[in-house]
Amino acid sequence: MEIIVGTAGHIDHGKTALVRALTGTDADRLPEEKERGITIDIGFAELEIGDTHFGFVDVPGHERFVKNMLAGASGIDLVMLVIAADEGVMPQTREHFEICRLLGLRHGIVVLTKSDLVDEETLELAKLDAAELVAGSSLENAPMVAVSSVTAAGIDELKTLLVQSGASVSARNKDRVTFLPIDRSFTVKGFGAVVTGTLASGDIAEGIDLELLPEVRRVRVRGVQTHGRSVKTARAGQRTAVNLAGIDHGELSRGMVLCRPGVFRSTQIFEAETEVLEGVSRSLRSRQRVRIHIGTAEVLARISVIDASNEIAGGEHGLVQFRLELPVACFLGQRFIVRSYSPQATIGGGRVLMPNAEKIKRKEIGSRSEFLSSVLASVNDPASVARLIVESYGEKGCSIADLQATTGWREEIAREAIDSALRSGLIIDSAGQFISTDSFTKLLERTLATVGAFHKRDTLAAGMSREELRERAFKYIPLSTFNYVLKLLETNGKLSADKDMVRLAAHQTKLTAIERKVSDGFIKVYSDARFEPPKLEEVLAKMDSVPIAEARKLFQMLVKADEIVKVSEEFYFSAAAISELRSAIRKYADATADRVIDVAGFKQIAGVSRKYAIPLLEYFDREKVTVRSGDKRVVLK
Repeated sequence: MEIIVGTAGHIDHGKTALVRALTGTDADRLPEEKERGITIDIGFAELEIGDTHFGFVDVPGHERFVKNMLAGASGIDLVMLVIAADEGVMPQTREHFEICRLLGLRHGIVVLTKSDLVDEETLELAKLDAAELVAGSSLENAPMVAVSSVTAAGIDELKTLLVQSGASVSARNKDRVTFLPIDRSFTVKGFGAVVTGTLASGDIAEGIDLELLPEVRRVRVRGVQTHGRSVKTARAGQRTAVNLAGIDHGELSRGMVLCRPGVFRSTQIFEAETEVLEGVSRSLRSRQRVRIHIGTAEVLARISVIDASNEIAGGEHGLVQFRLELPVACFLGQRFIVRSYSPQATIGGGRVLMPNAEKIKRKEIGSRSEFLSSVLASVNDPASVARLIVESYGEKGCSIADLQATTGWREEIAREAIDSALRSGLIIDSAGQFISTDSFTKLLERTLATVGAFHKRDTLAAGMSREELRERAFKYIPLSTFNYVLKLLETNGKLSADKDMVRLAAHQTKLTAIERKVSDGFIKVYSDARFEPPKLEEVLAKMDSVPIAEARKLFQMLVKADEIVKVSEEFYFSAAAISELRSAIRKYADATADRVIDVAGFKQIAGVSRKYAIPLLEYFDREKVTVRSGDKRVVLK
């Protein structure tokens, strides 16, 4: 079993000494830490007790280094809340405790250090002080133990409590793909860049490709270590070191994430449930600049409170949109901490509800608040979460990839959630884009209304072009959804569609007496001309009883109805003439042994000059009546 244990507590309360007493490892690795006698950055150690492996993350207690503490605290399973018996609860004790609570840590041990420096009465007072601090929290019933890192008193008891508490720690989430927040990066001679972190979910195997976010860069895993040993695969919950190929150490930094390629997306806007700590000096207000600590990243942000009051008072919860100054990678349910911009102090925290959000408008506050509240209430129900995310995408629809980008779920988990949501009847599958039933119904209605309005505007047109319909009614909507909607409406008898045009199934072109006269005039001109028709412009010029634009529409209507056939850009023929020629060609071929016809033979059959013969033969080639063979044609049966 793998358990990540983190320390928390005030400066100089003996966190590093405690880790050393437990593991024999000095977690202070920096020269400055040795020189000053304080922990500045996070340190690491390990301990095996039976079949349980403990990885310790030692964090700094000084208020100036809380951001480093946060980077270490983001991946722990169990916290040792360290309180010096000779001083009791101090300011950073409270801040570290609140951070652990806001990060959702539910398992821990209260450790009273320096017990060798106090008498029994003082120790009891320290215990009462600690109990008061954790009262009402998830650590209220946590075991409490007094130890001395100097004399080793209580260390064995603490080890026993670690095993007992570790047994109650839940396994890491197995539904999400690989996600490793980077807390350190360095270079190893002969190997190159190495990053470390606590593997939050998924696994990392030697030789695979991963994606570095927020840079969106592919990297290859050259090697993997856990607890100082080379392994083929690291699994969720383990302290992991990854040797990366194709990137320099200088391009890597704390706050980046290694993850499964193509799943997570970098974001600069996320929405979240947020708690403001009781006793903070001021409310959390819209437009306030704050520091967000998420994973191992620290980034500045402006906030927008999703409430008409535009603020969340101390001790209260609310919904907030965070607009980050730099992108991060995050997912639904991920915990974060909010600190004031200046002076720096922890003022709250929460969990992500929508990681890839769009800037909210004031008129959307009510509906957005209702939506996010629904997500919050359904966060442990994958089918409901999938349905709500699909609904949030509106008519654009949500793909499996979109759902994964929000949740970080493995593909099979995302598909199971979608399938369950589909069975509810509240969403539909539109050719791989999932759309809420309400949004899809509106899309169908708008499609029919758009085509109907076109018919009213242009009574002579046979139908609306597919391109125009998509631009008017399906802008920003995937082509697959557009095609699916048309196919469904056609199947239901509401639309008639071909590759170029769409019309209402009930639509019929009604001509006025003058329009009918012009239409009949076109047919007569081409019927009389038979195989030697005039050019189109000459014909249009004769139809002077209507404007030229209207005459063109009437002519195109006849072409669409196959009463007049377009042979080339220059020549059109009556349908009867084309049918007569097709029959004559086939009759000629039936009387020959090789079914071959040349230009001269065709000219003789049709009684036309080369000016008409060549366009007609090329037309018959396109129509698969003939096929070209050198300078001749073979008439197909």
